[in-house]
Amino acid sequence: MKKLILLSSMFMAFAGVVRADETAGLFVEPMLTWERGRGDVNFPAPIGSADTELDGFGVGARIGGHIYESFFIGADARYSIPNFKTKAAGLNQDIKSKAWNVGPVAGVQMPTLFGLRVWASWVVAGEVDPDMANNVNEKFTSGQGYRVGAGIKLSLVSLNIEYQKIKYSSTTLEDVGVFTPNITRNDVKLDNDSMILSVSFPLAI
Repeated sequence: MKKLILLSSMFMAFAGVVRADETAGLFVEPMLTWERGRGDVNFPAPIGSADTELDGFGVGARIGGHIYESFFIGADARYSIPNFKTKAAGLNQDIKSKAWNVGPVAGVQMPTLFGLRVWASWVVAGEVDPDMANNVNEKFTSGQGYRVGAGIKLSLVSLNIEYQKIKYSSTTLEDVGVFTPNITRNDVKLDNDSMILSVSFPLAI
């Protein structure tokens, strides 16, 4: 909650600067995404370490402000419904999941209708919540990490590629075989590295 309050305060302060500068403005940038992620998670014994895959489509949006159309800062929020796969002795999952993350973003772009854009995001909060399979139902929380990306702006459309690295440092084991259900364990962590392709629509408002 404190991180979200800090993020909101940063955006409101920047919005004040934007409104006071005639060369500045506000923008909103909805997007469609596809990600391909690989990583690992350390389940409790007897399962142990498992390789993971997180692949699928999602949506997102950036909202913030820009100065001279060259520098922009704001908030970046994502929601996706990827397939979640695990491969380990005694546990193989291939199931749907729900995932989200949010954080501040800053970047630079060419102040023209056509040109290069680059940015970086700090992921301050996120979750991955797979469906139940093989008597295992887990939810990975406390996600933090970063995302860096580049795109080509073609008038009102931007074609983008990003690298994302997030560690989910807490896990709620809602059901794991004979283990006690609905417990949160800080020793069960999911590390995930993803490549993300997206089409976004940066619009001045």
